[in-house]
Amino acid sequence: MPRITPDFDGQTVITTFEVTPGTAHDVLDLLTEAWAQVISRQPGCLGGAIHLNDAQTRIATYSQWRDRRDYQAMLRDPEMRRRNREIHGMCKSFEPVMYEVQSVHP
Repeated sequence: MPRITPDFDGQTVITTFEVTPGTAHDVLDLLTEAWAQVISRQPGCLGGAIHLNDAQTRIATYSQWRDRRDYQAMLRDPEMRRRNREIHGMCKSFEPVMYEVQSVHP
């Protein structure tokens, strides 16, 4: 489970997917399966979450990794590459961005 703390020194990745209301739940299903079967089992994966906006036009995933290299290794995993091609084929666009925690507010 992700834990956001000011002293976190790993890698945070937030990915946004632009989808249509007609494909949003199909993409959610694929992302959920990828998390359960591949991503969560990768070395260095600390956890993540999947979010859907009210209009069902955007999905955001939040993940934490021990290190940037762990995230990059997951992306190179053959099974994850196959799944990413399928997921991305159903999206208008997607954007993974690496972040560092700057502050946390209760």
